[in-house]
Amino acid sequence: MTKIENSIMIHAPVEKVFDFMSKPENLPGIWPSLQEVRNVRPLPNGGYSYDWTYKMAGIRFDGRAEWIEFIKNERIVDKNESSIPSTFIWIFQEKEGVTQVTLKVDYTIPGSVTSKLAEPIIHKMNEHEAITVLANLKACMEG
Repeated sequence: MTKIENSIMIHAPVEKVFDFMSKPENLPGIWPSLQEVRNVRPLPNGGYSYDWTYKMAGIRFDGRAEWIEFIKNERIVDKNESSIPSTFIWIFQEKEGVTQVTLKVDYTIPGSVTSKLAEPIIHKMNEHEAITVLANLKACMEG
């Protein structure tokens, strides 16, 4: 598995940031390669499961996500076991009205996307994507 970790400080209360992130339908608005979220269904833990369409290195992937952990205003853990096996951990921490959002991702690059030689390039693209998602979240919350 490949790992990515990034954080950003957002000048907004944790409740506002978490509320936005706790609606899967909002994700394509801040995530450039996430093309669609559909079939959103609530789970007993307060989170959701949903189907998604994502584009990596020009290739379209469809998959299913399930929030295996959902702690209001603190943490969302999103597990994908389909076309791009991955785990997304979103951590929310507030101090004096400023929310730090940390995104940790563990994922496997699908064999259809890359050879061993291209893996570092794909990883760099995905690191950039994670930074962009956090920056877009910040702009959305502070704008």
